[in-house]
Amino acid sequence: MSSRPGVSSAPEVETAERLLRVDSATLASALQISLPEARREIQILLTRALGGDLAILLAHPERVPEARATHAYSQAFARRLGGEPMAYVLREREFYGLSFEVTPAVLIPRPETELLVEMALQRLPEAAAATVLDLGTGSGCIAVTLAKLRPAARVVASDVSQAALTVAERNARQQHVTNIEFRVGSWFEPVGGGQFELIVSNPPYVAAHDPHLREGDLRAEPRLALVAGPDGLEALRTIVLQAPKYLLRGGALIVEHGYDQAETVAQLFHAARFSDVIARTDIAGIARAAAGRRP
Repeated sequence: MSSRPGVSSAPEVETAERLLRVDSATLASALQISLPEARREIQILLTRALGGDLAILLAHPERVPEARATHAYSQAFARRLGGEPMAYVLREREFYGLSFEVTPAVLIPRPETELLVEMALQRLPEAAAATVLDLGTGSGCIAVTLAKLRPAARVVASDVSQAALTVAERNARQQHVTNIEFRVGSWFEPVGGGQFELIVSNPPYVAAHDPHLREGDLRAEPRLALVAGPDGLEALRTIVLQAPKYLLRGGALIVEHGYDQAETVAQLFHAARFSDVIARTDIAGIARAAAGRRP
């Protein structure tokens, strides 16, 4: 604020309107995102900190938020300004219409992964007492959603990370899901000789030196949940080639894969002697998932 010589200038009052205007510009510049996107994020952070009173404060720009709310907002804004993903700052992300807790111990659920849930539900009759295995469950978004929407099914969710399983267990409790159990270990190790009607997995499928790992939210997400060897296919090879041993006759495997891996993953399915191998595209029209049935 400019002032005449010899006259001290008073600091501007931190109204919600000013915070929204100034911080949106700051965030857009710092993270190289569009101003409308930055404004939406600041609105979310302000609404959370102000307990849903943002609309009222914006309608009355002369009103100043309480100090406690402003402090909570400032802390959240600083985290986002430092590049921390919004999902981690808010500690939640919506998936298939449900709210899931997310922390830096788990991959952030993405809309394209909802395709796996849709494909799985098509193979799970509503009242059937089917057995389902979710490999590398992370936040539990796939396993918990399937268990909630198919309460007659028995779902087993495994992950090599105990920290991730702790988050998944909290999400199961939050969704009041009881037909699910969690096991720690690498891929099929925790299930012993168990067999399932359906196996689903959204495994790591990013190549170790993929430049995308240095961009956006991927910079903050656990590499264990993202990277799968030099070509990004190590986890998919293990899952697809070993899955027939853990599927009941006629059982199905569904996996998510990278945008450029559809052909290779289809070859893996055929090499493992799956039948009825199909590929499905995500909401952006990108080949994103593959499925096959044990003969």
